Amino acid sequence: MPTLDVPRTEWAAFLDTFSRQHERWLITVEVLTPELGAHREVRDKPLVGISEDRKRGDTASIAISAGELPQDHVTHVIHRPSRVAMEQTEDGAHKGLRIESEDGETTLLRFRSPALPETLDGMISR
Repeated sequence: MPTLDVPRTEWAAFLDTFSRQHERWLITVEVLTPELGAHREVRDKPLVGISEDRKRGDTASIAISAGELPQDHVTHVIHRPSRVAMEQTEDGAHKGLRIESEDGETTLLRFRSPALPETLDGMISR
């Protein structure tokens, strides 16, 4: 599966564009840790947004928010991220994101159905 690394200097703009482009797509968020292995943080909830929090000119954290209703809302925070990459299918459809942190943790954001964003334009009501 092709993976496109996002340069650190472009994280804020990329995450903003990615969030708007994939708003309300159903996502699953899985976290892989060296100590505990894999565990699911979010399952089949609509993406609300992905944001970067900067401190002293560098990215301190990245937050993934999902769930439309207040009682369903979940935010997963990745502290001290070191890598952001977009994962695609062989035909170029967006599959999700891979975000790695300095402590060895990897967060995988996956769409329920990978798709080319332009094929869904106007199909999702807001």
